[in-house]
Order: sequence, then C-alpha cells, then structure tokens
Amino acid sequence: MTNVPTDLVGQSLGSYHLERLLGQGGFAWVFVGREPNGTPVAIKVLKPRYAGDPQFETRFRHESETAANLDHPNIIRIRSVARSGEHVYFTMDLCADSLAARITREGPLPEPEILKIARDVCNGLAHAHGQGLIHRDLKPDNVLIRSDGTAVITDFGIARAVSGYVASTGVNMTIGTPHYLSPEQAQGRPLDQRADFYALGVTLYKAATGEVPFTSTDWFELARMHVEDPPPSPRKKRPDISKRLERVIYRCLAKHPDDRYRNAEELLGDLIDVEAKQRPTQEIGRPPAGSREIQAIRAPAQSRLKMWLAVVGFLALIAAVVILMR
Repeated sequence: MTNVPTDLVGQSLGSYHLERLLGQGGFAWVFVGREPNGTPVAIKVLKPRYAGDPQFETRFRHESETAANLDHPNIIRIRSVARSGEHVYFTMDLCADSLAARITREGPLPEPEILKIARDVCNGLAHAHGQGLIHRDLKPDNVLIRSDGTAVITDFGIARAVSGYVASTGVNMTIGTPHYLSPEQAQGRPLDQRADFYALGVTLYKAATGEVPFTSTDWFELARMHVEDPPPSPRKKRPDISKRLERVIYRCLAKHPDDRYRNAEELLGDLIDVEAKQRPTQEIGRPPAGSREIQAIRAPAQSRLKMWLAVVGFLALIAAVVILMR
C-alpha cells in the first residue's frame, strides 16, 4: 500500500480514473478523477494507516454512507462509497472552489457574499440536523462553492467516525479542527447541533476579517481561549461590516450553547433580517405601496377633510341662526 498520494495519480480505483491530487486532510487524500463517461468527480481516499484498521474503516464507511443519504442542494452529493483492493474511498461532486481558498486568495469577503454563503450553509445544516446529524467539524475548508456560486457543506460524518473510533479504542486522535472547536468540544462535553453554530460563527468571523478569533500554537491554550476568552470585535478588525452581522457572529460564538441559536431556522431568520436592513429605505425608488400602506397614506388627508367639513358646517349653522334672529 502506498503512503505517497502522488503514486495514485494516473491510477484507477474501481471505475474511476485519478487525474491529479486536489488536497489532503488528517485522514484522507482528495483527488480529481473521472467517471467512465468522462464526468469529473472528487475522490476522497482514506490514508493507508486508517484504511488498514478494520474498525476505523467500518466506522468511516458507515458514516460516509449515512452522509450519502443527505439529499439537499447545500450538502455535497456523495456518489459512491467503496473499497478497491487496499484502498477505501468515496466519490462526490466536484466543486469549482472552496470558502477557504477564496479567503486565501481574496482576503475578507464583501458582506453580501458572506451573508449568501451563510444562508446556504444554514439551509444545509437545517436539513442535516433534521435528520439527527451534526457536522462536528465545520470550517471554511468544508464549505465548497459550486460554479454558480452556491455554497455546499462537505465532510459530514467524518468527525463522528473519528470520535466513535476514539471512544471505542482509546486511541489518541484529534477530533475536529482546534481553531473551530466549540467550548463543549474543547471540554469533552456532549454535543448537539449548537456546536455547529459555534463553528459557523468562527467561519463567518474568518470570512469577515480574514482571521480566526483565537490563535495559539498550544492546543490546550487554544481550548482554554474557546472556553473562557471573549472573541475580539470583528468590527475593530474590519469597521465596514455591519453591527447586525457582528451581533449574529457574537451570538454564534456564545460560550454556552443555550446562548446561541436554538436551530438553523432561527439563525437563518436573523441572516435574512441583516440582508433586509442593508437595503435603502428612501422614498424614491420604493416599490408600489400595498393596500394597507395606501390606506395609511390616505388616512391623514381624509381626517383633515372631515375636520374642515365639520368646521364649515358649524359656521353655516351659526350664520343660519343669526339670520333667523333678525
């Protein structure tokens, strides 16, 4: 079994041909490949040290197959999960870009683009959480961008496979990415969907400022910062982002899960509200008023007309009385 990913370039796994190495993470290599009909795909191949462990492979394949059942436009489509000889892999749609790559190239993103990506991610999380699945390792690398600009979440289930493996074997392995860990993950406490909102908060912070809120070369110090330290103000790093977006990020980054968003729908509602408040509300260029707005506009004029009619009527009555008394 090869320990060098480039040795697989030009080879085939099952019916897929591997063309080039796209990237790698802690547990797998990712290649650009093609199906027999020429369709380009991304192929994630489990690294040999993990593929050679039957228990890890079983958990990896189980979680990958569970993630493959997540059918949603904002979650990457997993096409197959298989073994070919000594290699364990799954194939998925190939995306044009990733949020991490965009931030590296361009630095902080414009606020409207951050909000659009955040909405797409929220929609994907809402679907996964509704199926009882927590991502556990959300970060810019796991937010891919399609050619039409749609953001999709990838790597659902990988962190869960690792955590289950660690719990059952006691092997010392890092679960999740330290800079994006929620306080409860750093403390080894039970997780629910609100851990994903914390990681999304760090992701939005990075997209808005180009930096993560907490940095340290020491893992334990970084974990302590997640648990104890307040995040620096995003607006101090980038004054042009709105206070409303900053408030959304702060709520996602709340230390206690109860102080974060309860569900993805609630977070999505705030994101939509931030977008709506960004639109100008000048009278010029306003859309046509609805019936209630028209009635509200007309009401003051109608009230003034009624008042003047009453005054005229009263004066006419007085004049009539004066004439009759002569």
